[in-house]
Amino acid sequence: MELSKEDVIKIAILSKLEFNDDEIENFRSDLSEILNYMNELNELDTEGISPLFNVLDLDDVTRKDEVRDSLKQEEVLKNAPDKDENFIIVPKIIG
Repeated sequence: MELSKEDVIKIAILSKLEFNDDEIENFRSDLSEILNYMNELNELDTEGISPLFNVLDLDDVTRKDEVRDSLKQEEVLKNAPDKDENFIIVPKIIG
């Protein structure tokens, strides 16, 4: 499948992008290659192949969501380097 210059211009308009003539030609070529590759993939027989959700064979490593006791406010504030009544004061990092 070869895209025309008009196809690329239409895609650019839909994408709200602007290209000069050289860029349009580069994208025409690149997008045509991508679409040709997608057509090749669509021709593959995937009958009986289960979907792949993760390329790594990992189990879920997150912990169970269990209610646990947390620290008391006084304990946290006792170790805070700078505090104001019931709040920990932290350095400003966003300008």
